[in-house]
Amino acid sequence: MYEFLRDLDRRVIFSLMAVAVAVPILLQITPPEKATPIVRDAFETIEALEEGDKVYMAFDFDPASAGELQPMATAFVRHASEKKLKIYFTALWPVGPQFIKNAERDVIKRDFPNMVYGEDYVDLGFKTGNEGVIKLVANDLRAQYPQDARGTPIDDIPMMEGVGSIRDFEVIMNVSAGYPGTKEWVQYAVASAPDDVKLVAGCTGVQAPLLYPYYPQQMSGLLAAIKGAAEYESLVLGKYGRENEPGMYQEGLRRMAPQLSGHILMVGLIFVGNLVYFMARKRGEA
Repeated sequence: MYEFLRDLDRRVIFSLMAVAVAVPILLQITPPEKATPIVRDAFETIEALEEGDKVYMAFDFDPASAGELQPMATAFVRHASEKKLKIYFTALWPVGPQFIKNAERDVIKRDFPNMVYGEDYVDLGFKTGNEGVIKLVANDLRAQYPQDARGTPIDDIPMMEGVGSIRDFEVIMNVSAGYPGTKEWVQYAVASAPDDVKLVAGCTGVQAPLLYPYYPQQMSGLLAAIKGAAEYESLVLGKYGRENEPGMYQEGLRRMAPQLSGHILMVGLIFVGNLVYFMARKRGEA
């Protein structure tokens, strides 16, 4: 056994990893998820809102990070729509408007056809300027967004009545892949109105350690990578789930299965590698 493990061809390891990832995908396995407190707090922050409350939803990511972030963006839009909140879409990344259009097409128009553009949701579009946009929106949103993404003047949009700054929103919902993103929303929006607005966010795994210190004072909740997306999906499905749910509402849960099996295999291989090392040292070969 020792010689077999010592001389194990790396191609066998690659094959094992391929099987570990492929089997859950082919069998469409979705492991159960128990939400961590930081994700549950994000969910409860939205759940506590009343019908008609305003949420400022910023899609600050691009296709390179959509694998991690698209599921949580979809879950955010669905949750806000289920709660009948007024959604104000924006983007600080140039490709963000495409994800806004996808959310409108795949979630709102498909599953919430009673939502009316301009009354229940609005697309304010992309603005260049990074944190400069956030600074201006924190005090004078109308100066930054004189019209929506369709070219309609702000004053002609019913749901923009009474909206002048970030203080007029109950919650900022941000999906962030980096700069500008959640950190800048904390520093320039939440910091300017700490008692008036809350922030919940979703971010990539590599970004999460930089944001954890802001929870729970500056941030009410955080979804980190696909694991956070899966946990949030489980909460939304647990409260609003229906029979024959579309796959897009379970994308995070579905992607957790191959990740879980791959991680289990990696831990097993690390254990075997250490076992072979100590056996070799005992034999005087190490």
